[in-house]
Amino acid sequence: MKQFRPYHFPPLHQVRAANGTMPAGGNGTLIGTPSQEDWDSALAAGYRQGQQDGYDAGYEAARAEGFARGQAEGIERGLDEGRAQALAHLDQIGKPVDAALRALKKLKSDFKTAQRKEVVDLVGKIARQVIRAELALQPTQLLALVDEALAAMPPARDTVEVLMNPEELKRVTELDPKRARKWNLLADPSLVAGEIRVKAGDHEVDAGCQGRLAACMDQVRDAVAASAGDAA
Repeated sequence: MKQFRPYHFPPLHQVRAANGTMPAGGNGTLIGTPSQEDWDSALAAGYRQGQQDGYDAGYEAARAEGFARGQAEGIERGLDEGRAQALAHLDQIGKPVDAALRALKKLKSDFKTAQRKEVVDLVGKIARQVIRAELALQPTQLLALVDEALAAMPPARDTVEVLMNPEELKRVTELDPKRARKWNLLADPSLVAGEIRVKAGDHEVDAGCQGRLAACMDQVRDAVAASAGDAA
């Protein structure tokens, strides 16, 4: 801020010398000497002028400082508002992109899930076809399933009943009558090919191929899901 220093009026004799005043008369009155009233008026005028000059100088200095400060604050505020508007605009622009990325990610995930399901279903179809072909060629393998089921069951003194599909029961009896006589083989039309129910006392076990295949497919499904998780 601009510095000011007080104004001092010059001594009276300097004023008189500058004005060329000369003493005249014996009453001590100086020729051309201003009266007291003139001095008071000049003093007041000088005071007012000094006051006005100080006010003007102070006003200019304050105005310059205020302008500089206001300009800096205005620039900073403008930058903040511009930055906020730009971020808001980018956010609006980015929303459709984010939505598209989420949709693409979900589509990719759904595709992989469907792909894994197709793989598991294909394995199941192939396994069922293999089992069907194997039983068609060697139906006596169903008796081996009965042996496995009885081995897993508690020993029973009662007669063992084996329920089978009528067509398979006929073929097993014809191909291996000796083993077929080990148990009481019964026809059950409600059972599809490859299904066997084994009853021994109070215990009953599903010894057919479908249950075994379902358990194997569960393991295949878990293995595929685990491999997909590892890949992710």
